[in-house]
Formats: sequence, structure tokens, C-alpha cells
Amino acid sequence: MHGGLSPELKSLEQIKRVARPTDVPDSGLLCDLLWADPDKDIQGWGENDRGVSYTFGPDCVTDFLQRHDLDLVCRAHQVVEEGYEFFAKRQLVTIFSAPNYCGEFENAGAMMSVDETLMCSFQILKPAEKKQKAMYGGGY
Repeated sequence: MHGGLSPELKSLEQIKRVARPTDVPDSGLLCDLLWADPDKDIQGWGENDRGVSYTFGPDCVTDFLQRHDLDLVCRAHQVVEEGYEFFAKRQLVTIFSAPNYCGEFENAGAMMSVDETLMCSFQILKPAEKKQKAMYGGGY
């Protein structure tokens, strides 16, 4: 996933049937898969501060995984401080690979590897330290 889950997603076949390439609509399944965000403080579906798609609670993740016989949702799209962050009792992980995102954040980046036993491990890309601006004397 890039973003998250959708209340419209009933079958994984729906994802396979998305025409590609395509423009992203302002609402619906494709929009949600790109822009929905987890929210630990809600149950079910909520409004998204981004002004598009939804937020979803831990219960939505549990329901999705059970319905589709999956163990983990892996998503990106959201800056997280340590490069990766678990949600919903480790049933969803957000991975963000760009440290110091846009030069505006001091976040780490991360990469996730999955081995043949389905064990997940993470490599952390530490954020660069901010450089001190040189101070020059103004005398002539």
C-alpha cells in the first residue's frame, strides 16, 4: 500500500483491476489506497486532515487482515520520526525511506527486509545533522 485502507475494498482483486496508468480521483478506492492514514485515537473510519480520503482505526486493520488472510499491512506515504512505526498491535507498519524529508524534518529513513521465514528487519538511515551556519565578522 502507499497510503492505507479503504472502506470500499472488499476483495484484493479490486486492486488488480485498477486501470494503469490512471489519474487519481478525489474519492474512492484508488484515492484511499494512496492517501488514507491510520489514527490510533479512533475506531472505524474518520475524516482525514489532508482533506482527502479517510483515517482508519486499529479495528479496520484487524478486520482487513482477517478478511483477506494476511498478517501485516506495509505502507509508506507518511513521515515517521524513526523511519518506521508500527500501528494496531504491530499489524501495520509505516515505512518512510527519506531521511530529513524535504530538508524540513529531522526524521530517520528506513528500509524493511523480509526473510524466507517472513521475519521483518529494518535498516535505519539516520538523519543528517544540521550544519551550523558560519558566522563571519563584518569588519573591514
